[in-house]
Amino acid sequence: MSDRLLYRLAGLAGVLGGALILVAVARRAGAIPENGLTHALAPPAGALLLLTLTALYLRQRQTAGRLGLAGFVLHHLGLSGLFAIEFLTHAVLQYQDAAAREQVLTGPGRPYFLVVALTFLAGVLLFGVASWRAGVLPRIALALYVPGLCLAALRTSVPEAAYLSGLAVGAIGVTWLATALIRETTGDPAQAIPA
Repeated sequence: MSDRLLYRLAGLAGVLGGALILVAVARRAGAIPENGLTHALAPPAGALLLLTLTALYLRQRQTAGRLGLAGFVLHHLGLSGLFAIEFLTHAVLQYQDAAAREQVLTGPGRPYFLVVALTFLAGVLLFGVASWRAGVLPRIALALYVPGLCLAALRTSVPEAAYLSGLAVGAIGVTWLATALIRETTGDPAQAIPA
């Protein structure tokens, strides 16, 4: 697979993933109804963003250095864990009674959720710092992506409004970065990610 095709597919996955995150934010905020469809749309966002994150790393791997690699690995592991949590939450736990859900969330699942959140947070921070230093990806998009996803990683430690705002801002940053990957494939050097 050529880099151009990878970047285009990853960019399209990121745009779709960002849109699905915004749908999840709207559902949690009560702007759209909670139903089977809106719950089913939540887990694929994380899976789609795994491809986008990989392409973002590959695009800057030469200049991001070891910090970029460490950030990518932690970010990827954290995002994979979040995908598993989203799947569990929306495909399993929502069909359990409140007592069973509470037992999973506060019992054996709690340390796992904490490790995933901390791994994701560390990965976003390291990847963001390395990306900023590398100067390959649009910095304004990174300025949305990093703080937004950091707030999202702190989901259980911040108010719901802060979590949802962070998730929305992070989704806009993801969409912007994904769009930059798509522009990379248009062949128009003025529209490409700066090298």
